[in-house]
Amino acid sequence: MARSNVILAGLIGAGIQASRTPALHEHEGDAQGMRYLYRLIDLDQLKMDSTALPDLLLAAERMNYTGLNITFPCKQAIIPLLDELSPEAKGIGAVNTVVLKDGKRVGHNTDCLGFAEGFRRGLKDAARERVVQMGAGGAGAAVAHALLSEGVQKLSIFDVDSERAESLANNLNQHFGFGRAVAGRDLPSTLNQADGLVNTTPMGMAKLPGMPVPVELLRKDLWVAEIVYFPLETELLRNARALGCRTLDGGNMAVFQAVKAFELFSGVAPDAQRMLAHFQSMNG
Repeated sequence: MARSNVILAGLIGAGIQASRTPALHEHEGDAQGMRYLYRLIDLDQLKMDSTALPDLLLAAERMNYTGLNITFPCKQAIIPLLDELSPEAKGIGAVNTVVLKDGKRVGHNTDCLGFAEGFRRGLKDAARERVVQMGAGGAGAAVAHALLSEGVQKLSIFDVDSERAESLANNLNQHFGFGRAVAGRDLPSTLNQADGLVNTTPMGMAKLPGMPVPVELLRKDLWVAEIVYFPLETELLRNARALGCRTLDGGNMAVFQAVKAFELFSGVAPDAQRMLAHFQSMNG
C-alpha cells in the first residue's frame, strides 16, 4: 500500500475506552509519515453486544476502513462473518485483526505472536514443565498456542465454562500432540505442582477488578504472566510480586500484537522498539 494512502482502522470490543491501541498505531503512523486514523468502536458505549458485529463490519466496509482489530468479547463471534482466515487464525480459532481489502474480509491472529514475543523477552529461561492457564476464550486460545509453541510441556486450562476449556484442550492436542493440554479440574492441586500461571481472562481490568485465582494459591517459586494491561499492574501481579514471583505484565503482548497488525493494515513494517518505547511512556 502506498504511503500516500490514508489508513483508517478501528477496534471493536466492550469497555475499551482505556485502550492504548489507537495511540500506538497513530503515533507510529505519524513517525512513518502516514495519515493514520484509528477509532474505538466500543460496544458498551454503543449499548450493543457481539450480535451487532454483522452491521459494524458492513458499516466499516462502506466507510472504507482499511481494517479492524477485534477484542473481548468478539474474537470468536467474528469468524463466521469473514471470507478467509490466515493459517494462524484458523489453527487458533480466534481472530483479533481483520483486513478489509478488495471487497474481502480476511481474519488474522496477532495475539499469539504478541504473547510469544513478550514471553521470550520477559520469561526467557523460566521453567515450563507444567503451566496453568486461566481462561479459554479468544485470547486464551492464542496464548495457549503461544505457550505450547514456546515449549510448555503440559498446559492445564481452567475456565468458568468447562466445555470451552475441554474444547480448547482438544484443539491444542490435535496441533501439538496428545496430552500436551488438559481441561483443569482441581485448581489448588494443579497450581501447587505448576511452574507458571497465566491469566487470559479479563479479570483484573480496571472495569473488572479482582483476581482470577485465590491469592493463597500463589507462591514464591511460581512465575506469573498477565495479558491485561490496563492497569499494567493488576491485583494478580501486585500480589505475585509481593511474594517475590517472577512476573510478566500484559504490555509486551499489547505492543507486539499491534506491531503485526500495523504491518497488516499499512503494508509497512513498523519500528517495534519505537512502539514499545511509546507504550512505556504512556504507562510511565
